[in-house]
Amino acid sequence: MTIDLDSLPEETKKKILNLNNLQQSFEFLTAQKIQLESTLRDAELAIEELGKINPDDVVYKSIGGILVKSEKNKLLDEKKNLKVTIEMRVKTIKQKESRVKGEIERIRNSLQADFQNDKG
Repeated sequence: MTIDLDSLPEETKKKILNLNNLQQSFEFLTAQKIQLESTLRDAELAIEELGKINPDDVVYKSIGGILVKSEKNKLLDEKKNLKVTIEMRVKTIKQKESRVKGEIERIRNSLQADFQNDKG
């Protein structure tokens, strides 16, 4: 069933457009979250591996496609700080995602009620 947007009341059109925008925002947030969670896993793996090696072992970090010699403890601190930052960003995105999801549900229910009332 297709709906002719031109025949709908202005309020309903606004709800549909808002719903579409919110769905796009939700998809963007989800993609962002997935990417950050992947980066978080990488940081956790690096922390784990750095914890296994001796402080005297030579370590390198990647900067712009090249490897640069680094100190284990300095690199470990960088990765731990990165992990904390990413965890906070993931938490924030999850909260936004939850709010957007709730708003999507609210608008869907409102639209469903609008269409049921029009049929009734």
